[in-house]
Amino acid sequence: MAAPDLQAQLDSLLLQLFRDLEELEAKRAVLNAQVEEGWLSLAKARYAMGAKSVGPLQYASRMEPHVCVHVSEAQDGLQKFRVVRAGVQTPEEVGPRETGLRRRKGATRPPEPPEAPQDPLNWFGILVPHSLRQAQASFWDGVQLAADVASLQNRIDWGRSQLRGLQEKLKLEPGAA
Repeated sequence: MAAPDLQAQLDSLLLQLFRDLEELEAKRAVLNAQVEEGWLSLAKARYAMGAKSVGPLQYASRMEPHVCVHVSEAQDGLQKFRVVRAGVQTPEEVGPRETGLRRRKGATRPPEPPEAPQDPLNWFGILVPHSLRQAQASFWDGVQLAADVASLQNRIDWGRSQLRGLQEKLKLEPGAA
């Protein structure tokens, strides 16, 4: 590859890296604000309901996750993180469960669908303050943003490695200045 082509590729990669870094900084600021808002709303709920009404003693004995983090890999080798609600099937999971033949006559009862996880706000009573619902929404948005930040950080790391590789190629290129 000629030196001007490498320079142009290096410049475009560097600009993309700066855009990604700027986006990362903005998303981290929003993530920090969401988490801070969640903790503040949780403190307001504790004040409204009483300190003993909102705490670890009200947690369910068996907790079920409401969200799962799925990692998918793109064509260029980048990993992308996304948050999926528990119980929701991804397109890869839909399809036949068994690869062999099935007996259709005299079938037993159909399999029971998995039970949807209970809303954690019900652990604290039926009529919970609005600030507790706000805290849940803030933390939910924070989880979404955390997955976006992780994907973006992964893309930045990939961009840095590509940038180092191009810089090495440019150093090794004869006649490059």
